[in-house]
Amino acid sequence: MTVDTAPPQWLTALELTLLGAIWGGSFLFMRVAAPSFGALALVEVRIVLGALVLLPFLWRARARFGVERWGRLALIAALNSAIPFTLFAWGAERAPAGVGAIANSLAALWTVLVAFVLYRERIGWLRGLAMGIGFVGVVVLMSDRTRGADVAPAAVAGALASLCYGLSSNFTRHWLADLPPVAAVAATMLCAALMLAPLAWTHWPAAVPPRAAWLSAIALGVLCTGVAYAVFFRLIARIGPTRATTSTYLVPLFGVLWGWLVLGERPSMLMLLAGGLILGGVIVSQREGRRAEVPSRAATSETHLGGET
Repeated sequence: MTVDTAPPQWLTALELTLLGAIWGGSFLFMRVAAPSFGALALVEVRIVLGALVLLPFLWRARARFGVERWGRLALIAALNSAIPFTLFAWGAERAPAGVGAIANSLAALWTVLVAFVLYRERIGWLRGLAMGIGFVGVVVLMSDRTRGADVAPAAVAGALASLCYGLSSNFTRHWLADLPPVAAVAATMLCAALMLAPLAWTHWPAAVPPRAAWLSAIALGVLCTGVAYAVFFRLIARIGPTRATTSTYLVPLFGVLWGWLVLGERPSMLMLLAGGLILGGVIVSQREGRRAEVPSRAATSETHLGGET
């Protein structure tokens, strides 16, 4: 008799929700810490702490990281950590936490667009329409003036950061698919920490950041980066990437919610409209992409059986 040891559905739903809440909280922590640290110093603290949490995974798989891989790992490190983290932190100095969280949702749309441009992966008309609606949401977000403040620079920074994620996702899928995912993330974190170290040193704050900024920076690195990545890939191993990535749909919702509850940054109607457009575009695009994957997977299986590599 086989005993089913799989966790109950409610536990998986709870873990997905907590992951979305943690990643949404990263924009709150950046909003609190960035004004005291500055973008570069804060990101260096974040990446170093995240790398330390994930380093044991890299150590266990170190034999698979030959010298020839580190050039590509360095490029992915810049696109997946160093540049986007800095852009989001820079935006957090200038706009409410919800702005960065909403712009972060664009990563899924950029990933599809980059795959089309670089690898000629097909985009159906419905998926293309959904992506267009999502990008309209960015224009709406840029046009918002929250309490008289122009959030357009932060929205642009968030959109560019998401573009970096779109590039890194595609490069990771094509270059690092044979590596353990958490170990690969740890390697890119290590590269990013080394890249940013000189800039963080020259831009280290003259005044000692207050306790709240330090606590936020530590939470950002340990919880939102190191622990969150480990939990995310554990979920992928248990329930598959399709279900695990649904946690990212909750990030903008929690990003706006934490900013409102903790900092009193009440979202404007334009922010909510932009978030709805972007998130709706992402959800429709992802669903259409999964439907398209079914026949392509069958074709891939036939090709591999025929000896293609």
